[in-house]
Amino acid sequence: MWHALLVALALLLVVEGIWPFLSPGRFRQALLEVAGADDQTLRIAGLISMLAGVGLLYLFN
Repeated sequence: MWHALLVALALLLVVEGIWPFLSPGRFRQALLEVAGADDQTLRIAGLISMLAGVGLLYLFN
């Protein structure tokens, strides 16, 4: 179980690093836009992200 969790964390870090590595300027601009978003928008985006993750886990398992 711990091995799978650590592998998932490692893959998350790899995927999260792709955008700032390939386009740091656009990544910085996106972060500024997210920083200016209101709490409700961020909560909805987080919920959508979590539901997409649960859906993908369901499909792949």
